[in-house]
Amino acid sequence: MESILKLDMRLFYSEEIFDINDCSVNDTGVLIRLKSKKHECECPDCHQISNHYHGTYERSVQDLPILGKNTSVIITAHEYECQNAECPTKTIVERYDHFLGYYGRFTERCEDFIATLALETSCEGASRICRYLGIQVSGDTIIRILKKRFAQMGIEAAGSCIGIDDFSTKKGSTYCTVICNTDSHKPIAVLEGRDGSSLKEWLKKNKQVKMVTRDRASAYAKVIMEELPNTMQIADRFHLHQNLLEIIKKCISSSLPQTLRVESDLDREKTGDITEKSRQPSVGSDNSKKNPIQCG
Repeated sequence: MESILKLDMRLFYSEEIFDINDCSVNDTGVLIRLKSKKHECECPDCHQISNHYHGTYERSVQDLPILGKNTSVIITAHEYECQNAECPTKTIVERYDHFLGYYGRFTERCEDFIATLALETSCEGASRICRYLGIQVSGDTIIRILKKRFAQMGIEAAGSCIGIDDFSTKKGSTYCTVICNTDSHKPIAVLEGRDGSSLKEWLKKNKQVKMVTRDRASAYAKVIMEELPNTMQIADRFHLHQNLLEIIKKCISSSLPQTLRVESDLDREKTGDITEKSRQPSVGSDNSKKNPIQCG
């Protein structure tokens, strides 16, 4: 007996928060209509709980695609009146923690997927892949998502061992300095420029640093020596490999000629070493094409 598997949408949308009013599928995508079941809301300013309805409104957001189809979710949400007379906020809207952000146009699980994909590829590349999978998002929107998530991240405190390197935000013209915690391998600060001036100000506020891993930039070495003279400076593995390769090249160039040249038939003909036999074309050759027999 053939069994039919039906997808229960209640597994993906909490029954405690939403009622599923409708779910329709067409050639362009999946449309899901939800209605909020909440009866109260907390004011973000005075933190007072309000249960006085002001009205309803609809929020349209994108969720993870279903079988490659764009999934749109329309939520009928409530708006409340703040009952604190001294609060400057008059109306407040519902929040859906761990499901949808306050101004979000994507569910949090959809944003997680987009951000992970962008970090592994690029913003424009992630945008093209998302459109193929069924998520409509532009590269600029992905940049805004990443910036918002970075602003919400807690900044890790600098330890006694850090790593310093420079990177380009605009190829060949704009550079910045990144400082990482060598224990967790996570960035803890991004400074403007790579001349050492911004690093100098940062080191003045972080005297606990005892060990620095850096590249061969003289500007960084000078600033570290001035601000933290007792700090141990370590060259990273990449630049140690570069130093080793430069020494090997110098040793090879001092022992071997600078240019190695393979002698051709023309050179041998000029010196008289080429014979008449070598001038004759091979059997089956028409002087312009390869031998068809030899070429198979």
